[in-house]
Amino acid sequence: MENTNIIYAAMAIGAALAVLPGLGVGIGLGSATRGAVEGIARQPEASSDITRTFILGAALTEVPGLFGVVIALVLLFVNPFGL
Repeated sequence: MENTNIIYAAMAIGAALAVLPGLGVGIGLGSATRGAVEGIARQPEASSDITRTFILGAALTEVPGLFGVVIALVLLFVNPFGL
């Protein structure tokens, strides 16, 4: 019975650690948005190129955050250890 509690606690800690990449994703997207807005403000004629590049970069930046959320949900609800 004690081993089960330790495993559940480790799963909760692992889920909390798996969500931490979301912090980096938020900081990265904020920085990218700032750069895109500044770029469009400096060169309005290049706004379509800047927007296209920003959307691609934002999509690629979101991937680690989504992986973290999926791993956290698996650890919390799927019960991979069969307990």
